[in-house]
Amino acid sequence: MNDYTILFQGDSITDGNRYKDESTRWDLNHQIGHAYPYVIAALLGAKFPKKKYRFINRGVSGDTIAKVYGRWRPDALVHRPDLVSLLVGVNDVWQAVENGGGSREKRFEKILRLLLEEALEEKPDTRLVLIEPFMLPPADKREEWAEKLSLMRALQSAVRRVSEDFGTVFVPTQEMFDRLCEKREPAYWVWDGVHPTEAGHGALALKWLETTGLLEA
Repeated sequence: MNDYTILFQGDSITDGNRYKDESTRWDLNHQIGHAYPYVIAALLGAKFPKKKYRFINRGVSGDTIAKVYGRWRPDALVHRPDLVSLLVGVNDVWQAVENGGGSREKRFEKILRLLLEEALEEKPDTRLVLIEPFMLPPADKREEWAEKLSLMRALQSAVRRVSEDFGTVFVPTQEMFDRLCEKREPAYWVWDGVHPTEAGHGALALKWLETTGLLEA
């Protein structure tokens, strides 16, 4: 059986402080990072050792969707992954509001479509997974974050549209985190409004596995 390659792409939420230098490729402790891809790889690898899963993380902290597109071929397409999982958007929101950078809804959607089109051109049977970007500000900062939350909702809608048009797996996260806040305060799941805690990454990984169905395969 050939390897089944799962590639994760995105920003710091995906990055998980993974090693990036080619000289450190031998150190398997840190190649996948310490975020939700690590949890996914751990659970799938432990449950299905005979499936020969190969996990690659190419998330880069601080990336916007335009930066992901700029390195799409060398970081993703050259690996000819069987499944590509993408989570991006929070830096576009942050930069658009704070300094006029990033990509707002129309441009964000256009670039997202290009990413998926090129992935399918390279390997038509690639399974595509889009994770909904999310924000979970503390209750006392929701008014302060109002513009960011509004733009995030717009990007979330764009991701849903693209997912429907391309027939991708769509991993809904905002509603999940909102409901989890009925059990514990927002900071328990997403400590700074953007980056998940260990519990948050665990919840995200379980939602990803549930939505893709891979844990039951």
